[in-house]
Amino acid sequence: MIDQAAGATRVLLIGRYPIVLWGLEKLIDSQKPRMEVVGKFTHCAEAFSQLEELSADVILLDRDLGIENAVDDIPRLTALTKAKIMVLTGSRDPSAHVSAVLAGAKGVVEKEEGVETILRAIEKVHEGQLWLDRTSMGMLVIELSNRKVSEKRDPAQQRVGTLTDREREIVATVTSHSGATGTVIAEMLHISESTLRKHLSSIYEKLGLSSRLELWDYAHKRGLNKD
Repeated sequence: MIDQAAGATRVLLIGRYPIVLWGLEKLIDSQKPRMEVVGKFTHCAEAFSQLEELSADVILLDRDLGIENAVDDIPRLTALTKAKIMVLTGSRDPSAHVSAVLAGAKGVVEKEEGVETILRAIEKVHEGQLWLDRTSMGMLVIELSNRKVSEKRDPAQQRVGTLTDREREIVATVTSHSGATGTVIAEMLHISESTLRKHLSSIYEKLGLSSRLELWDYAHKRGLNKD
């Protein structure tokens, strides 16, 4: 249980349907003072600019956002906020749960679970624990083990592993918009051109590259781009 003296767990909701967001808000706010909703959005794009201001502890993210794949937005969410991401899903597919965690989520809870389970999942994720069912956890362990073996065999993949989540986001953005100027890329990432250049210098050094052209080729060969 979260220590109430430490303040309420601040929860941000992102989901496709307003009625579902309303229900989740009522559920979570009923637990005051130990947890409360600090914001709700129907698209991740709406939340990006307000993440710092809202200072959420946990982001409860509905995996089904219509044409928007919420899992694809997890890396950017984790790059922009210290809040822990918990995915709410209607899927029972363990591989989908694992994909969400590999993208950066700290937990996955199914929509059909009882309200107490959802509340407990929020608490545990806030405390730093990973919330995942046994089957998905087993698949995650196997996947991580296979990745470690693959990285040991592939020196290039080892270099990729040294990139931070923010650097991976920058690589994906830069290489998915090869014709864009540094100014445009910086605006897309909400950083200055100077900061972008510093990040690129670090990325080039880590990957043993020297230009955006080499980075584009490297990223497309290893699936680091968004295409």
